[in-house]
Amino acid sequence: MTATQSPTEWLEPQAEHTEHTARVERLNAASLRRIVEPDDEVTGTLTKDQVVPDELLSVAGLGLDLSPEQRATLSREELASIVRFGILFEAVLMSGFAYQLALSPDVTDPRFTYALHEMGEETRHSRLFVRLVDELAPMQRNPLNSRLAARVRSRMLPLLLRRPATLDAFVLVGEEIPDLFQKLMAEHADTDSYVRDISRYHRTEEARHLAFARTTVGEHYRATSWTDRFAVRWIVPAGIVGMFDAIVQPFVYATVGLPPLRTWLRVRRLRERVAMREQCARAVLNALIDGRVLKRGRVPGLWRRVAAVDRHGRPAARPSSGS
Repeated sequence: MTATQSPTEWLEPQAEHTEHTARVERLNAASLRRIVEPDDEVTGTLTKDQVVPDELLSVAGLGLDLSPEQRATLSREELASIVRFGILFEAVLMSGFAYQLALSPDVTDPRFTYALHEMGEETRHSRLFVRLVDELAPMQRNPLNSRLAARVRSRMLPLLLRRPATLDAFVLVGEEIPDLFQKLMAEHADTDSYVRDISRYHRTEEARHLAFARTTVGEHYRATSWTDRFAVRWIVPAGIVGMFDAIVQPFVYATVGLPPLRTWLRVRRLRERVAMREQCARAVLNALIDGRVLKRGRVPGLWRRVAAVDRHGRPAARPSSGS
């Protein structure tokens, strides 16, 4: 995403609303033109033992002496962790949309219609992801399956659903992070062909979802509570770090005999991983600037640190500390 000024930045509120409505209507039309049923159109099966190439494994750069069998296992475990993250995130996203629809004062608003489109698309994505996880057959312990994790989610989810601007910002985070991983997998010739097909299909539809969140985040931010605004400015950037680092969770490393926490801590500090995390953060930051949520020259300190930018949102000259 570029850091150019949004074309709506100089518009009056009513003109901006009209322009945004026209944009959402175009997204509705695009969703109608191409409805993909993955059970019919994204069929296939995994054809390689190592589904993701060495260069795209999280441990690339650590200099580990792994056998071909260990690399193949780790590739499947890491992909399963990423896909499970996607399933959980899409469930949260659909919960947020359903909550907003239940409170909507105008069911004829194109935004209402697009939310229905997006929920339908997310359910199809999740069904495809479930099929992929089943085929990957991961052996990792999933920390999100614990009672404690479920209790934490049950407490946090209502707080998020009641803050539409924060939800929009986390939609951007939750779409940008997997999108980067899927872009790398889709473009690499050594990725399993079925994984490439899934990545390309998902990225095509998620492009519209990103466009919708970029359109609505500013509208929600300007009409919301101070706690919602505070969360966008100070909690979301911390969430980017947590979500990026958790997408490949520590227990995947135990499946190939690596110490889980120690390996995970080394991975999250790798220069390549830090650069990817900062790239995702900058994409979200630029969307918030374009949506007039944050201002160039006044980018909050935590955003500057996480995205490695200066107060104007420009990439900082100094090397990243790795957060």
